[in-house]
Amino acid sequence: MMLFKLSLRNLKKSFQDYTVYFLTLVLGVAVFYVFNALDSQNVMQAVSASTREIIQLMLAMLAGVSVFVSINLGFLIVYANNFLIRRRKKEFGVYMTLGMSRGGISRILFGETVVIGLISLGIGLVAGVFASQLMSVLVARMFEADMTSYTFVFSGKAAVKTVIYFGIMYVLVILFNAVTVSRYKLLDLLTAERKNEKVRMKNPILAGAVFLVSLGLLAYCYLSVLGVLGTVDRNQTLLLIGLGSLATFLFFWSLSGLLLRMVQGRKRFYLKDLNLFVFRQMNSRINTMVSTMTVICLMLFLTIGVLSCGVSMNQSLTAELEELTPRDVCMTKSMEAGEGQTPEDAEKSIGEYLEDAGFMVSGELADGYVEITSYVLPELTWESTLGDSREQVMEQFPQLDWSHREELVPLSAYNRIAEFYGAPVYELAEDEYLLLCTFDSVKPIRDMSLKAEAALAVGGKQYRPRYRECQEGYLSMSSSRTVLGIFVLPDSAFEESGALPYCNYLAADYRGKTEAEKLAVEERIDQVTEHGSVYAVSKISLRESSVGIAAIVTFIALYLGIIFLISSAAMLALKELSDSSDNRSRYGILRELGADTEMIRKALFRQIGIFFFLPLSLAFVHSLFGVQFVNRMLLVMQQESQEKSILFTALFILLIYGGYFLATYLGSRRIIEEAD
Repeated sequence: MMLFKLSLRNLKKSFQDYTVYFLTLVLGVAVFYVFNALDSQNVMQAVSASTREIIQLMLAMLAGVSVFVSINLGFLIVYANNFLIRRRKKEFGVYMTLGMSRGGISRILFGETVVIGLISLGIGLVAGVFASQLMSVLVARMFEADMTSYTFVFSGKAAVKTVIYFGIMYVLVILFNAVTVSRYKLLDLLTAERKNEKVRMKNPILAGAVFLVSLGLLAYCYLSVLGVLGTVDRNQTLLLIGLGSLATFLFFWSLSGLLLRMVQGRKRFYLKDLNLFVFRQMNSRINTMVSTMTVICLMLFLTIGVLSCGVSMNQSLTAELEELTPRDVCMTKSMEAGEGQTPEDAEKSIGEYLEDAGFMVSGELADGYVEITSYVLPELTWESTLGDSREQVMEQFPQLDWSHREELVPLSAYNRIAEFYGAPVYELAEDEYLLLCTFDSVKPIRDMSLKAEAALAVGGKQYRPRYRECQEGYLSMSSSRTVLGIFVLPDSAFEESGALPYCNYLAADYRGKTEAEKLAVEERIDQVTEHGSVYAVSKISLRESSVGIAAIVTFIALYLGIIFLISSAAMLALKELSDSSDNRSRYGILRELGADTEMIRKALFRQIGIFFFLPLSLAFVHSLFGVQFVNRMLLVMQQESQEKSILFTALFILLIYGGYFLATYLGSRRIIEEAD
C-alpha cells in the first residue's frame, strides 16, 4: 500500500514528464476505438444490402489493420516508457541507497503503469466515443445513409477490444520495466546524469563520399519510379524500396558527419547567437540516432503517401460519377462466338437475348432506349494505328498489349447513344475519323499518333484524323473515365469494309420511378444475366461500388496515417525530451556564461525545429516521387484530386506533427529551466 501511495505521489510530481507519453496513449486508444466501432454506427443499418456487403469487407480489412496498428503502438509505448525510466535513474538510485530492493522499484513502476494506463484508457475511450459520433457523420455522407434516425451509440464490442489490446501492451511494458530495473547497478543509477553517450566523430572525407552515394541511390530510385529509366515491375519495386531505405540511412549517417563541418564553414552564421551550441547539439543527436531518424523518416513518408494517395483515390473514385452515369442502366454483350457463346447466341442483340430469357424489354424499360453495335477489323490493332509514332510509343510503353484490336463505331450510332447520355455529338467528313479516349494515362499515347496525322485504313480507304487530340465520349457507363480508345468513322466506312460485329450496347432508363421499383427491375435483370453473356451496370450499382471502394481506401488511409504520424512524432518528441533532461547542466553553463533566457529559448526552439524538420523534409521529397509512382500504377488520379489530397495531408501533418513539436518545445523548455 505504501508503495502504491508512493507511485501516486510520483505521478503527481512527474505529471509534466508524462505529458507526451499520456497524450500518445490517449490518442492511440481513441483512434483504436473509433475505427473498431464503425460497425456499431446505426447509419450502417440504413444502407442497401450490396452496400452492407462492401461495409463488411471494409470492417474485415480494418480488423486486420488493427492488429498491425496494435503492434506499432506496442513498440511505441515500450519506447516511450523507456524514456521515462531513463529520466528517473537518479531517483531509483536514491531509493536503492535508502534500502529499497529492485523488486520494490518494479512494484512502484507497476503501480504507476497501472494508474496511467487506467487513466489513459478511460480518457481515450471517452474521447473515442465522442469522436466516433463525428465519424458517423462521415460514414453517412460517404454511403448516403439516412441520418434522421441517428442516435448516440457506444460500442461495447469496440471498447472491450480496445481494453484487451491495450491491456496486453501494458503487461508487456510491466515485464519490460521489471527486466530493465533488474539490470541496473546502483553506481550507474546515481551517476546517470553525468554520463554522456559516446560520440565518435566521422571522417569528413568518408562522410562526404557516403553522402554522395546516398544522393546517387536516391536519384536512381526517383528516376526509376518516374519511368525515366524504363518500366518498373513488381520485383524492381521491391528492390527500389530496399535501395530507398538504404539511401535514407546513408543520408542521415553521412549528414551526422557533415552537418557541423558545413555550418562551421560559414563563420558569420556559426558564431551568431548560440548557433555554435545548437549545431553541436544537433550533430551529437543525429550521430547517436541514425537508425531512429531513418525509421522516423520512412514512417513520415508512409504517412504522407498513405494519406495523399488515399484521399486522391477517394476523390477520383467519386468525382464525375453523376456525369458518367446519366441513365439507369447500360448493358453490353459480346457479338463474337466463343467463350461459352454459340454462333447463334453471338448474333443476338441484347434486346433479343433479354426477350428470349423472359425479360420484357418494352414493359420494364422506358421508351426511347438506345441499342447500338461496335465493330472490329482483325488487321486494325493498336500497333497499326500509331502511324509514324509507332517505334517511339512502343519503346516508351512496352507493357501495353499492342496487338489488341481497335473498336470501331459508326458516326450515326455513336451520336444516338451520345445524345441519349447527354454527351457531345460530332460531325465527320467522308474521309475523316475521330478517336474517343478518356483515360488520362493513355491519352498522351493516343495523342502522339493523332498529332502525327496517322491514317486509318478501313475497307481499302484512308481516313485522316478530324482532331489532333482525343475527344470526350463513351459507349458504356462507368464510375470513372476509363475509355482506352474508340474510333468513330462515317457510316459509309462500314459498307464494304469487312468489319465484324464486336459488342452490342443498350442504354436505358427504367419505367419505375421510385428507388424500390428500380431495384426490383435490377433484380430481374440480374436474374436473366447472371449466367449469360450480357453484362449490366446500373447507376445504383456503380454509385454503391464507387462509394464503397472510396470508403475502404479512405478509412484505411486515415487509420494508418494517423498511427504512423503519432508514432513518428512521439518518437522524436520523447528523444528530444530525453536529451533535454540529460543536457540541463549544459544549459546551466550557458546561463553562467551570460546567455539570457530569451536567447536560450530561441536556441532551443531552433534546435528542436531542425530536429523535427530534417526527417520530415526528406520524407516530403520521397513522397513527391513515391506518390507519382503510385498514381501511375493505379492510373486513376486526377490533378484536381491530387491538389486536394496534398492540402488535406499538409493540414493533417501540421495539426498532429506540429502539435507534438509544440508540446516538445514547451516540455523541453520546462526541463532545462528547472536548473534555475
